[in-house]
Amino acid sequence: MKEVTATAATVEEAVQLALAQLGVPRERTEIVVIDEGKKGWFGLFGGRPAVVKAVLKIDPVEETVRFLQQIITQMGAEGAIVEASRRGKQVMLRVQGGPVGLLIGKHGQTLNALQFLAQLVANRHADEYVSIAVDIENYRERREQTLVELANKLAARVVRTGKEVKLEPMPAHERKIIHAALAGNKHVSTYSIGADPHRSIVISLAADKKSPRKEASL
Repeated sequence: MKEVTATAATVEEAVQLALAQLGVPRERTEIVVIDEGKKGWFGLFGGRPAVVKAVLKIDPVEETVRFLQQIITQMGAEGAIVEASRRGKQVMLRVQGGPVGLLIGKHGQTLNALQFLAQLVANRHADEYVSIAVDIENYRERREQTLVELANKLAARVVRTGKEVKLEPMPAHERKIIHAALAGNKHVSTYSIGADPHRSIVISLAADKKSPRKEASL
């Protein structure tokens, strides 16, 4: 934690001096007034200066980038670089370079684990909840396209054979993609069974929508 102590004739002047030393705007710091100071007689005698301490607040995004960079380096991905972009409370951390397969893992399992850890680190330092997404070489986009194609292919099989199909276990955000991909398909219905991390989607004929257990829950 970085902090500086500044002394000046007034509290505000001391604050501005401290901010200048830190090189950050006021909202990035926590100001503690150590001594409000005192004006002397006729501005000359018996006075004392104001003293303040400015403590630099931890930026959750910067802290999360450092954490993720350290983790992937320890995994053996020295050439990978983490870059962050932020839109409100949504933060995207993109990893470029390095051994992509190692960082993604089977069906994105390693990537999902990295995202989970990054989420924990970010919100440990954030004043308000921050949503963290981690992507590696645009894997998320490519994975979404694969899941949509899979959903449509299996839906066609269900319609053709009349038999429901159970997919392999998926994390919640991937199940959401499957549900959304088939939401407009009038011939099939989707619902989830099991408990995480083994929760799976089942695709069945639309006639099964009459059953209350066949709701498209995540």
